[in-house]
Amino acid sequence: MSRYDRWNAILELLAREGRLSVEEAARALDVSTATIRRDFDQLAQQQMLMRTRGGAVAQSVSYDLPLRYKTARHADEKHRIAAAAAELVAPGAVVGLNGGTTTSELARALATLSTLESGFTIVTNALNIAAELTVRQHVKIVVTGGVARQQSYELIGPLANGVLEQVTLDVAFLGVDALDVELGAFAHHEGEASVNHLLIGRAAHVVVVADSSKVGRRAFSRICPIGEIDTLVTDARLSDELAGRFTDAGVKVVRA
Repeated sequence: MSRYDRWNAILELLAREGRLSVEEAARALDVSTATIRRDFDQLAQQQMLMRTRGGAVAQSVSYDLPLRYKTARHADEKHRIAAAAAELVAPGAVVGLNGGTTTSELARALATLSTLESGFTIVTNALNIAAELTVRQHVKIVVTGGVARQQSYELIGPLANGVLEQVTLDVAFLGVDALDVELGAFAHHEGEASVNHLLIGRAAHVVVVADSSKVGRRAFSRICPIGEIDTLVTDARLSDELAGRFTDAGVKVVRA
């Protein structure tokens, strides 16, 4: 298990338990107590938890790692997912993108796709995506309002409503923290979930882009029910059984 996977696991345990001892975390993750102490100290430095004598307690309602730490996780899968998802976009399309590592990779793929050189539009609440693609002359960038969230670089809150109410999207690509075949798509943070729901509500076609580690899971705040998702683009590690369940639920599955 990589450091980033351990950190996410620790934060998920804290989200559920509220308090965690070094020994409990070591047993749950099957690592040494010395490793857990280092992890606790480093997460405390990032203000992701609060250190206590012999353990840690949850710092806030946010339990997901900052985006800069997630980029190394499942990088090859995310690259393939982004390449496959980019092929779904037609020239001149208006594309919605929320924040996240997979959608950030998708934004790069769209910006360099030869079939889109004639131009297209991206509507996003992700500051990193907007900043990176602003220099691309053939890409029109529309950014929602809102308050910036440090973990994901996403703009959240009611200020996003004004922009999203005025636009329509051909396709919206949704990065998620979890996707369940019965309950739908989830985010760890309720503010992100709310804006993401508004974003996909403006789209004619909704595509979830998520590596298989997020499929079959649930998180704190629901973005949308499964019935609002048209397509899932994921990696080849998704089992035939899970893929079949999504297909039965009316979701087209693309495994890259």
